[in-house]
Amino acid sequence: MAKTKVNKISDKLAKVNDSFTVYMYDNGFMVEIAGHDHKEDWSSSKIVCTSMADLVELIQEATELERS
Repeated sequence: MAKTKVNKISDKLAKVNDSFTVYMYDNGFMVEIAGHDHKEDWSSSKIVCTSMADLVELIQEATELERS
């Protein structure tokens, strides 16, 4: 069974914690963020971004989601 590709934080989380981590790699970035999923269970998400524009879009989304 193949995993569904996660492109947005809201694909996996309904609410987010008040912090997240951005990792810088030679070929892009990874955002790691935790919170509650759509079933109200604790969950985390790691999303890879290949461009600065994608990274900014994810950070914007994180600031707009409801907080845990």
